[in-house]
Amino acid sequence: MSSSRRFQRLALGAGLVALTCSPALAYIGPGAGFAAAGSLLVLLGTFALAFGIILMWPIKAVIKLFARSKRSKAKVKRLVIVGLDGFDPGLAAKFMEEGRMPNFKKLADQGCFYPLGTAMPSISPVAWSTFATGVDASRHNIYDFLTRDPCSYMPVLSSTDTRTVPRTLNLGFAKVPFGQRAVYKIRQKSQPFWKLLGQNHVWSSILRVPITFPPQKFKNGTLLSGMCVPDLQGTQGSFSFYSTKEKSAAHTGGQQFRIVRRGNRVESALKGPPGKDGLSMKCPFSAEFDDANRRVTFTVGKESVEVGFQEYTPWLEVPFDGVTGIARLYIQTWDDTDVEIYCTPINIDPESPAMPISHPFVYSIYLAKMLGKFATLGLAEDTWALNERVIDEKAFLEQAWLIFEERKRQLWDALDKTKRGLVTCVFDTTDRISHMFYRYLDPDHPANEGKDTERFKDVIPDLYSKMDDFLVEIQEKVGVDEETILMVISDHGFCNFRRGVNLNSWLRDEGYLVLKDGKEVGGDWFADVDWEKTRAFTLGLTGIFINRKGREKHGIVEPGEPLRELAAEIKEKLEKLRDPKTGDPVIHEAFLTEQIHDGPYADLAPELLIGYHRGYRHSWDCATGAASKEVFTDNTKSWSGDHCVDPRLVPGVFWCSRSINTEEPTLADLAPTALDLFGVEIPAYMQGAPLFGPRERATRKSTELLPKYQHASDETEAKA
Repeated sequence: MSSSRRFQRLALGAGLVALTCSPALAYIGPGAGFAAAGSLLVLLGTFALAFGIILMWPIKAVIKLFARSKRSKAKVKRLVIVGLDGFDPGLAAKFMEEGRMPNFKKLADQGCFYPLGTAMPSISPVAWSTFATGVDASRHNIYDFLTRDPCSYMPVLSSTDTRTVPRTLNLGFAKVPFGQRAVYKIRQKSQPFWKLLGQNHVWSSILRVPITFPPQKFKNGTLLSGMCVPDLQGTQGSFSFYSTKEKSAAHTGGQQFRIVRRGNRVESALKGPPGKDGLSMKCPFSAEFDDANRRVTFTVGKESVEVGFQEYTPWLEVPFDGVTGIARLYIQTWDDTDVEIYCTPINIDPESPAMPISHPFVYSIYLAKMLGKFATLGLAEDTWALNERVIDEKAFLEQAWLIFEERKRQLWDALDKTKRGLVTCVFDTTDRISHMFYRYLDPDHPANEGKDTERFKDVIPDLYSKMDDFLVEIQEKVGVDEETILMVISDHGFCNFRRGVNLNSWLRDEGYLVLKDGKEVGGDWFADVDWEKTRAFTLGLTGIFINRKGREKHGIVEPGEPLRELAAEIKEKLEKLRDPKTGDPVIHEAFLTEQIHDGPYADLAPELLIGYHRGYRHSWDCATGAASKEVFTDNTKSWSGDHCVDPRLVPGVFWCSRSINTEEPTLADLAPTALDLFGVEIPAYMQGAPLFGPRERATRKSTELLPKYQHASDETEAKA
């Protein structure tokens, strides 16, 4: 049965299951900027979709006949791209050589294996946007997770604009206000290659590719959004932590609440989105403890479930006034005196989504009904809960693998339903575990102090071995043959993150950034910056902005030659910067954006992109626009590995079931390759080149920076 026909049946089924959805009419989160979609809309929308499919069937039959004639140009029947976010070619080569990854070694021998040139900068939202569009950051407009609003200098998400605006009725002589309406807008420019495939009658199943929220509509396909889907509070992930202990300092990435155990029972409430009065809604929950058997019964809303000590609950529905989320709970500590309960961020319920998280809207409902509830938060693995030590490594690993299994079931479903066309699924587990366990590869890492260094020392090697076993499952499901191509890729590699660098502090010391009233330390989000005297600043993880006149609200640097001279001066000084602790160079190269990017959105980008040496990165406070007393700090957080360095040092991986026409593939090549394989004309603006057949076209500019990759071993890196 064809993929389109299968989905037509699924849509009809979704229209029926939508009858069971509860009302969700509440306004959610002025800070989040989204409003709940009522179940009435879900019901009407899914019914209309199902009814429309029936009416359109004769027309679709004619279109399918036309589409078959166009498919004759296709070189393959199916292309499957599995993304293992953050998979590193150096570690992969090492583990293949050691025999830990025999199946990937076999795939490399039968097809090919190369480092995959990543994006500039080498950070996930940038890299996966390049994968999707085939262009660099100056053409797809994503340079970081965060950017600044040039009108206020305040942070905004680079990828997504989600907010509410007043709704008005224009009567001609007056505009009558009547409530709010939600605005969902993706800031990513250009267009994903699966949209072009769909226009040419090629089906695509897209699962959790980063920077696909809000989901863009396209013909002939389904999509489940990935990175940047918010939680129900409208954040990128806010955990809750309930403890009988005295409340500690404020947690980054979450909130802590004091609880009291009365007998065998604890009662508290889960914090939800703002209600109509602007205050956070609450959902009561309770935990009853069976001390003898070390079992606990959680009750949330109408659901009760019993689990063991340090065992996650299944996804529980968290009902608020008019909207429902989902969460898992976990007992982190349980002894004679204290109890500590961790709750994941409250995810949007895929079975009754408060806002669009898939295309078509009913696709997430279908997946939840067929496969069970699943994490919808863009950054689902709770790295901040481990950073803040409200959960431990064991709890984090169990959570990460639960999410991996959910994603795997979704991939199997997509493969079953898509016998012809494109299937792409990205797994984040490889990236998140690498971030949080990289310190175990370096015995002298600053983050090891006061933490376990033995129990989980094999987590990363085991991760690569597990992905090797996963490859066998994929191959069995895909059934790779002459009409099918399988690719396994990553967006970037990984390296150590031992030392943080606060470039705002360095800019202050060099006289480029000035604080008010002669202050030495500046708060988050440029709280103390004197913009009338500041010439340069940084926010996020990737670059330095010049306070340009005519662009920034209080810009003082004239565009043109004065700006170029200032940027070149900062570049020269940065490349001479040494770590006072070790004497090592810090910046591999500071790139002048205008020299490597010439697309239409380069003008809004940072003027300098910072290519750190391995082991260094923007410090945590630098990322939030603060200026600390010291420029350099040890990174003591569990987040001990990273990739925000010179892109030439952290390429991704590329395995393919067929050989390709170059030894230096890049992320930008994937979009034109997919189009070429299905006989779709490659747009002239794409910067990559097809990886099969003659290597005739390649217009990329920034990726010409990337020479053949040479991996620095972890031993060498640790000594450095």
